[in-house]
Amino acid sequence: MAFLGTAAPRVMACQKPLLPLCRATTRCYSSQSTHTTEKSVPYEKTLKQEDGISGPTKPLPKFADVVVIGGGSLGCQTLYHLCKLGMTNVVLLERDRLTAGTTWHTAGLLWQLRPSDTEVELLAHTRNVISSELEEETGLETGWIQNGGLFIASNKQRLDEYKRLMSLGKAYGIESYVLSPAETKDLYPLMNVKDLYGTLYVPKDGTMDPAGTCTTLSRAATARGATVIENCPVTGIQVKVDDLGIKRLKAVETAHGTIQTPCVVNCAGVWATKLGKMAGVNVPLIAMHHAYVVTERIEGIQNMPNVRDHDASVYLRLQGDALSVGGYEHNPIFWEDVSDRFAFSLFDLDWDVFMQHIDGAVNRVPALEQTGIKSTVCGPESFTADHKPLMGEAPEVRGFFLGCGFNSAGMMLGGGCGKELAHWIIHGRPEKDMYGYDIRRFHHSLTNNNRWIRERSHESYAKNYSVVFPFDEPLASRNMRKDPFHQVLQEQGCVFQERHGWERPGWFNRDGPAPVLDYDYYSAYDVLKNTDYKYSEILGKEYTFDFPPHHDVIRDECLTCRNTVAVFDMSYFGKFYLNGPDAKKAADWLFTADVNKAPGSTVYTCMLNKRGGVESDLTVSRLEPSPAHLPLTPESNGSHECEAYYLAIGGGVAQHNWSHIQAVLQDQGFRCTLIDHTEDMGMISIQGPKSRELLQEVLDSDLSSDAFPFSTHKIVNAAGHKVRAMRLSFVGEMGWELHIPKESCLPVYHAVMAAGAKYGICNAGYRAIDSLSIEKGYRHWHADLRPDDTPLEAGLAFTCKMKTSIPFLGRKALEAQKAEGLRRRIVCFTVDEKVPMFGLETIFRNGVPVGHLRRSEFGFAIDKTIGYGYIRNPDGGVVSPDFVRSGEFTLERMGVTYKATAHLKSPFDPENKRVKGIYG
Repeated sequence: MAFLGTAAPRVMACQKPLLPLCRATTRCYSSQSTHTTEKSVPYEKTLKQEDGISGPTKPLPKFADVVVIGGGSLGCQTLYHLCKLGMTNVVLLERDRLTAGTTWHTAGLLWQLRPSDTEVELLAHTRNVISSELEEETGLETGWIQNGGLFIASNKQRLDEYKRLMSLGKAYGIESYVLSPAETKDLYPLMNVKDLYGTLYVPKDGTMDPAGTCTTLSRAATARGATVIENCPVTGIQVKVDDLGIKRLKAVETAHGTIQTPCVVNCAGVWATKLGKMAGVNVPLIAMHHAYVVTERIEGIQNMPNVRDHDASVYLRLQGDALSVGGYEHNPIFWEDVSDRFAFSLFDLDWDVFMQHIDGAVNRVPALEQTGIKSTVCGPESFTADHKPLMGEAPEVRGFFLGCGFNSAGMMLGGGCGKELAHWIIHGRPEKDMYGYDIRRFHHSLTNNNRWIRERSHESYAKNYSVVFPFDEPLASRNMRKDPFHQVLQEQGCVFQERHGWERPGWFNRDGPAPVLDYDYYSAYDVLKNTDYKYSEILGKEYTFDFPPHHDVIRDECLTCRNTVAVFDMSYFGKFYLNGPDAKKAADWLFTADVNKAPGSTVYTCMLNKRGGVESDLTVSRLEPSPAHLPLTPESNGSHECEAYYLAIGGGVAQHNWSHIQAVLQDQGFRCTLIDHTEDMGMISIQGPKSRELLQEVLDSDLSSDAFPFSTHKIVNAAGHKVRAMRLSFVGEMGWELHIPKESCLPVYHAVMAAGAKYGICNAGYRAIDSLSIEKGYRHWHADLRPDDTPLEAGLAFTCKMKTSIPFLGRKALEAQKAEGLRRRIVCFTVDEKVPMFGLETIFRNGVPVGHLRRSEFGFAIDKTIGYGYIRNPDGGVVSPDFVRSGEFTLERMGVTYKATAHLKSPFDPENKRVKGIYG
């Protein structure tokens, strides 16, 4: 009789679900009446009744070096990797039993390919730990099953996305194949392939068992000296304030005792927000109902790959001779009730919501229409604003680390993230680039904003299976941070991008304003759908892996900048003042370049971590020591002798950099103050061959190269308003930045536009900056410049004061790398064919994969596609300039290879004449 394929299934006996520790209710159906539901039992009560346990499974120690809270995937992985790195006095506290939180209802799928190089590396480590490392170490099986993975494409765009993953996988040696519908049918005979465009098959994907994995991890950690204590809820977190006024972790409280500790790791899943509040830490995540069903036996399903049919919003996970069927909806159910004691009652699966997955599953595997349901599994899962986890040390409290918010990917990312988190705790930073997961990526004004958290987390759930396009933007919770130019630019057709909560200009639409409207939840929950939503319609047209429709608009913005003059609103940049008695010492230690030049100088520099990785690139302007008021000079601290510096940092990383600088100042004991005036000031950049002529009409200062050289700054009057003018460029042209008090922004902007009219001035956005900057060879932080890249590898050795004796953070690591020789190096590539590339394309040297593009754009001045990527020597040797020059390079895009030319210098203006004002 039909079951999955009908709305009124037959009556069947309630059976205990198959998953370990599963406490979900089982639906019973009648074809004549509505369903009934087996009453759920709180887990705490079940544990006590069945096991006779009413207290902790082990005595609590008085002190621990680290306390991990939460016994799910992340907690157990973090504990294990802390022990692997040599820590022994570490404790894991679990309020119930291991996996009793969000981990118990995970599907346990592991896919090796994701649209992120860092995530591919994290997944590879998880797979290694689960499939071999733990069993070799303990002799215990984790339950790993390598049955492969199959990604379903019902249209060309979806298959193009998968082809991008396949090409990236080649850089990491991941085996994958694009299959035709007929080949897919041969591999998976039960599948309906009539509506398929193609599939991506990854043979070494597989399935993990959450209980087996976490049990083995805990045993391995215990064998190395860790203590795992179950049935021990945390009731409080103690925080102390040290002599410098810094909040630090002190202790963890339970009903059965207190553990003194300098470090806590919040791996509490959907309850992480409650745990954070105990310490005064904002944890911006929200819980959603997530469900799947387990079918009865299906003949012929044995040994089939796991399936993801994103367009049908369904996954099919092999479970013995049955399938688990689940997915992600546009109208997920918020889990509102999180009790103080973290107990929860189980909720019913909402079939009105879930039937879309059933329909998709039956279409893909028609045999399911005649298959019954053995059990339903429904539990809470945490989602975050950008669909990325929350990790790292919280900015509010030193020693309070996060390992939560994994958006249903905690099992598959757990091994890699547990390793990075352990390294973070012990060494102060992770080994890999984890900025995309770092809690500091969010501005503090957002992490406690309930509207932002709820709307953006809903959208991240609803778009979980959406194609990941290069120019995607969120629709949820926009207009959170707007600069003084926002309205006037919107009126001129600005299509905004969201970064760090800011609305920044992306590009300028020729068809008039396209404002961002309030979020409509994709018309879920009876919210009225936005109609005639021009911004959303424009975004929809940009969803392509080809050149987007606005390609010609970007071209015009870029060429106007190259040929005449353009103005860029860069107000979202972080604007900090550093001053105090030890400001010079702090600047020497923080910055790779020698910024202690004469007042009036502006220096491009990097900030590093102790491993030599780049935490930021920025400009540092030396100021006259002065107690005068902001915004153009630093605040007074009572001394006329204090050194002072003005820092301008890319806005997307401003919060991260603020926290990094503060931590360095605290750790080194420097007596100086970092003051954030980002919100108080705007900033426009006027760039191009005509910029000097234009600005000479607006500013009351001589702008000649002798009077106002490159890399200097002055306080000047602009249309009667005092501003700080800096002669700098992010696009490779002569130009100036104007840093303007908020109340003066619009008058100055209007004066610039009026003076520029006769030169054909245009507004330009960050899409143009992306193209212009890559054409000139400038780095973009967190694109081709990340915390796991050193300045030497990135071609930024000129920013490092290596010829001086001045010590700086990361110098020793750079000296060691220089002596050893570079094992990888950034290289510029151009492709003569006019083909769109966006990053992640694999780089081949003489037919052998040696890396992948980090960043790629089209360069309109040279009329070529340009990409930057780090390459390695396959033999592990030094990557010298001769190694680059002697190779024949190709780039693979979606399975197609293109001949590429490698450059050790930018192909555009390699002599840097244009930034100096030398044209012609």
